[in-house]
Amino acid sequence: MNESADSQPVTGARTAERTRRVLVVDDEADLRELLELTLVGMGLDVDCVGSLADAERLLARQAYALCLTDMRLPDGDGLALVAAINSRYPQTPVAVITAYGSAENAVAALKAGAFDYLAKPVALDALRSLVRSAVQLPGQQPAVRDAAAGTADDPTRQLLGGSAAMNEVRAQIQRLARSMAPVSIAGESGSGKELAARLIHQSGPRAAQPFVAVNCGAIPEALMEAEFFGYRKGAFTGADQDRDGFFQAASGGTLFLDEVADLPLAMQVKLLRAIQEKRVRKVGATVEGAIDVRIVSATHQDLAQCVASGRFRQDLFYRLNVIELKLPALRDRLDDIPALAGAIIERLAARAGMAQAPRLASVTLRYLQSYRFPGNVRELENMLERALAFCNGEVINVEDLGLKPAVSDANESERAEPVAEGDAQAAQASERRPVRVSEEGIPESLPDYLDQIERDTIQRALEKTRYNRTAAARLLGITFRALRYRMQRLGLN
Repeated sequence: MNESADSQPVTGARTAERTRRVLVVDDEADLRELLELTLVGMGLDVDCVGSLADAERLLARQAYALCLTDMRLPDGDGLALVAAINSRYPQTPVAVITAYGSAENAVAALKAGAFDYLAKPVALDALRSLVRSAVQLPGQQPAVRDAAAGTADDPTRQLLGGSAAMNEVRAQIQRLARSMAPVSIAGESGSGKELAARLIHQSGPRAAQPFVAVNCGAIPEALMEAEFFGYRKGAFTGADQDRDGFFQAASGGTLFLDEVADLPLAMQVKLLRAIQEKRVRKVGATVEGAIDVRIVSATHQDLAQCVASGRFRQDLFYRLNVIELKLPALRDRLDDIPALAGAIIERLAARAGMAQAPRLASVTLRYLQSYRFPGNVRELENMLERALAFCNGEVINVEDLGLKPAVSDANESERAEPVAEGDAQAAQASERRPVRVSEEGIPESLPDYLDQIERDTIQRALEKTRYNRTAAARLLGITFRALRYRMQRLGLN
């Protein structure tokens, strides 16, 4: 047994490559021995120390695949060691050992950057599960993968976009992937919360294990306990065989609780205990079984407001909201629309068996970038799927988007196309003032300059055809509906 702080020195600087050595920091000799025997049995090398000072000395000399530390040490606080490792040795995950039932300490450790936690008395099955998640053992998938990489067969199943907001989201996902701390994802409906949860799962050490997504608002209240925890045969009418629940199905992987704010209060109590104790009891069973899942939750509601109004338990809120990931609305990252729209069209065209995906007309792209998208990326995808069905096969025009008409004209057989409020206001403003152009021929505002050219061209076509719009559309080489839309958008009434 290795009970000293002495270890084989490492010549020069710390080794950059992760080893298969684990550092155990605990002042209880019996617990150190138990942990060491278990870890050695898993094929790992182990160093055991009993103080914060000894741990810091070893960390400075040796790279570790994992550090297990008690919360209370003779010469300091385990949280100080968590902070030090995260700051100086970020490639070394650290897990804390807390007193039984000390939920506050566990949450504090996770917020400080701990990979995971174990409660005393340490359950060996939970210890082995934690170690397998943290240490890259033979036969496991690589510990970290690129969070920006989606699945190979679906190019839109990734968080596309080069905006500052999306770059920050991707960076956060990379950081979150190496931790087992619960993550709460906030964002409007359609903003990609489940996609973000999947990327957190796929980018971490549990990538090879199941990802189970649950819509908490779609399960009848009477069936919730059985669905989440499973049941034994004969537990209730219709239970003709044993069945696992969501927790068992996600064993070793990630359980994604979507729209968690919709859980009834009675179920919130049971969920809190399962997360806190890492054990569940099937309906009709007499004993509990250990569970090993990472919890990721999401909701479009304000959970803090739900707590304030009494609709969500405060203790469960703190358990789920250890780390918060906020997804921006699409209207707050309109510069990402070209990349998003292009990838969505490519995927939809491939699914439809089209030899070549149609392209977005420049005016269509400008329209999309001026639209507010209350349904976010999901609405963009639905809009483009409809446009793909109605376009001519080569170009997607604005009229192909099929939004609700803004006005109607009883004298025309064709219906009018919608105009975004921002488009109409911008067109009227640019009509009131000419766009200034520099000596180099560069306009001060390219969109306004192009609108001005388009307005003048349409005006000349109308004058030439004596304001016969059907003839003007034919002269311009566009459809009547397209001309109607452009006239509305540019304020040519």
